[in-house]
Amino acid sequence: MAVLGMVVNPTAGKGKAESRGARCADLFRQRGHEVVDLSAPDLTGAHASARQAVVDGVDALIVAGGDGMTHLGVNVVAGTTLPLGILPLGTGNDVARVLGLPRHDLLAAVKAIEDGLDNGPRVIDAVRVSDTSHSMSEWYAGVLSAGFDAAVNARANVLRWPRGESVYVRALFAELSRYHPYGFELEIDGAVAWQSAAALISVANGSDIGGGMHIAPDASLDDGQLDIVIAGPVSVATLITVFPRIYRGTHVSHPQVMVLRGREAIIRPRPDLGAPPPDAHTDGERVGPLPLVCTCVPGALRVLAPVS
Repeated sequence: MAVLGMVVNPTAGKGKAESRGARCADLFRQRGHEVVDLSAPDLTGAHASARQAVVDGVDALIVAGGDGMTHLGVNVVAGTTLPLGILPLGTGNDVARVLGLPRHDLLAAVKAIEDGLDNGPRVIDAVRVSDTSHSMSEWYAGVLSAGFDAAVNARANVLRWPRGESVYVRALFAELSRYHPYGFELEIDGAVAWQSAAALISVANGSDIGGGMHIAPDASLDDGQLDIVIAGPVSVATLITVFPRIYRGTHVSHPQVMVLRGREAIIRPRPDLGAPPPDAHTDGERVGPLPLVCTCVPGALRVLAPVS
């Protein structure tokens, strides 16, 4: 029997996560586990509750919701030996998708976590992101978006219609009318790799954003490297053509797109080269304005997921 600390986001999954989370908790209890409810009215309270449970001692932290809840869980357990279990009950579920977790079957999702408890967690990389003075720092497991993809993410987060993954499509078209190439400077492993305008720069540990868009199709969660995707200063017409290809991962073959790799990436705004970039987002959540430093930390995260 394991003691599981469980946090549920009641607003995820079109408002159905609360009841589905309760069903998962019942399934865990029926299978002999003790479930400690760590849920709170807001993410700040949930984060504090989850951190206290780690201090008090649980065998795993289970988060139920979308990528926002996964992001919360990653920031509680990254750099520790406590494993993270993910019940993907949200809209995007990008980290869960990349991990190969069941997304439409509650019993299968519970069984996947239980298998991880029995067989040992999968050890993957996580990324520490901070400002250049290191006065703030947090973790992410998936992708940091800086540029048009971040603007779409921010727009999708405030839209109330439509529900589900199609909200990203509506957000994309809403942002096109405001798009101008952004000015960036990109440094990788201590050397300047890019100084120009660009549509976006994405710093990827996992491959997916926005409910299944394969922004970095060759990214690996456990290779100790970041995949940095740059889409050059394309026009609106070209962006309309290229952006949908992200769903298939074929955008990386476009002549205006390049993928670089490294252990650490620093993204700085260059308003002299293009429009000011929007605030960056990671795992669907706002991080803040550039400049930001992204550092891959190999083996920083233990997840209850199938071993690839």
